[in-house]
Amino acid sequence: RSEISIFSPAKLWTVQTKAAGRSEEKKGRIGNANSEMSSKENCRNELRTAIRQLSDRCLHPAAKWAAEQLVGIEQDPAKFTPANTRFQRGSSSIRRRFRTNEIASATPLTPLAGVSYVSTPVMEEDEAVDNDFYLLGKTYFDCREYRRAAHALRDQTAKKSVFLRNYALFLAGEKRKEEESIELTGLGNSEPTNCELITIERELSTLRKNGTIDPFGLYLYGLVLKEKGNQNLARMVLVESVNCYPWNWSAWSELQALCSTPEILNGLNLSNHWMKDFFLASAYQELKMHNESLVKYEYLQGTFSFSNYVQAQIAQVQYSLREFEQVEVIFEELLRNDPYRVEDMDMYSNVLYAKECFSALSYLAHRVFMTDKYRPESCCIIANYYSLKGQHEKAVTYFRRALKLNKNYLTAWTLMGHEYVEMKNTPAAVDAYRRAVDINPRDYRAWYGLGQAYEVMGMPFYALHYFKKSVFLQANDARLWIAMAQCYETEQLQMLEEAIKCYKRAASCGDKEAIALQQLAKLHRELGRFEEAAFYYKKDLERMEAEEREAQNMVEALSFLAEHCREMKRYEEAEVYCARLMDYGGPVSFYSFIL
Repeated sequence: RSEISIFSPAKLWTVQTKAAGRSEEKKGRIGNANSEMSSKENCRNELRTAIRQLSDRCLHPAAKWAAEQLVGIEQDPAKFTPANTRFQRGSSSIRRRFRTNEIASATPLTPLAGVSYVSTPVMEEDEAVDNDFYLLGKTYFDCREYRRAAHALRDQTAKKSVFLRNYALFLAGEKRKEEESIELTGLGNSEPTNCELITIERELSTLRKNGTIDPFGLYLYGLVLKEKGNQNLARMVLVESVNCYPWNWSAWSELQALCSTPEILNGLNLSNHWMKDFFLASAYQELKMHNESLVKYEYLQGTFSFSNYVQAQIAQVQYSLREFEQVEVIFEELLRNDPYRVEDMDMYSNVLYAKECFSALSYLAHRVFMTDKYRPESCCIIANYYSLKGQHEKAVTYFRRALKLNKNYLTAWTLMGHEYVEMKNTPAAVDAYRRAVDINPRDYRAWYGLGQAYEVMGMPFYALHYFKKSVFLQANDARLWIAMAQCYETEQLQMLEEAIKCYKRAASCGDKEAIALQQLAKLHRELGRFEEAAFYYKKDLERMEAEEREAQNMVEALSFLAEHCREMKRYEEAEVYCARLMDYGGPVSFYSFIL
């Protein structure tokens, strides 16, 4: 059985137009998808070439970073079998789960293929075939015989050999500096220096003036200038390096270390390459611009959907925002995808410590111990485990072990300071915190620790100075404002008006521990400002009810509000508060007095 439908010419034209529109829309979607995949393929080709060039120059951390981003790009399912994408399974579920509406709205919806980037040609090598002396020098370098490598390359003039010779000299100088620092421990405050810096600077500055230096030489020259304290010229040289060769993540990292303020960062004249987005995301994170950093990383996930590095950085931003639940989920999935990963796991251990997850922290400590027990991060994780068990001496032992492996390991200095505070060894805590702020003056946790230490020693003026520094660096952390307010309340200061200002800032920053509102009510009550006290007691009461928690604060708030309403002759309202007070075991005699 068949039915024939009769269309009028106008209706037939409408149907044909809609069909053509759907066809064009489908072609547009296919075109966008093809363009996006083409952009991803370009990134892949650039990274593959960069990995080889970075490895040839023994820039292994940068090569490793590039390789991780290479496998983090989503593969075209039409070209690759599931075996080629096994590293990528399940990695994007975090992004779908935790992308908030605010971030999604702030993130550009245009994929990377739709952004106009500067096309940076991949650098050609100056020699088609590596000569024998370069191969010998690189072999020595890989065996960590740096001076021997530099000697083997002493007469070579090719750019790759010149870089490797100077880089070997730089690392030989760094190795000797480390040895001297160990030998001079306890013999004075003289700080050893890299004795090769002058020789390297002389040669590289000449090459730069002659215009014969390559981007890798510029990177090393910038590194030497940074070590010598010439930050402005170092910044300029590193910008030249990343603009000429943007795939060297080590150069971007050194440049980031020189951007101590947003003004310096915004003043950089950087080419608009996609690597710039990685740099800005990391720089925003270091400058405590957490929302901007999160937006950048969400944007980068459009291309690097399966990058473990991007996922770990998002976790770090969420950690700074104290979103511990999200951080825990991200790290659990990271460990499923990369079970032998150690880097960034110290941050995961901090989250488990804060949540008092004994079994999870114990499992993580055992896992990293079996993977690589002599990594600084592994020692830090084990130290956190012992600290959570209350074995602070053992925790200090492992923090010290981490610092022997990396004396600039900021987290270990700060956390060891916390352990010394727990052990009542305040001078040692102060020393640890000072070492932390020497390494990174923008670490608010170390400044906060110094404030706590001086508060314990009964020196509130010093404590206040350090609390102010921590608040300046992390203005949205309610805990810091509360610490400063409590310092103002001490007997030596008794600056209650300043304390009230700090508690107000803490309340506006989302005081999760519910201290600020209660203290505001108490201070206003002490100062005889009963209306203001009633206002904050009501807000504290509303918060306790919303969170469905009962505490002594509840009785205190109800008692004050009942008495205040009685004084203001609002008897019906006072009766309501008294009735509620009886439900919470409040003073019955007071209720009888009201009646």
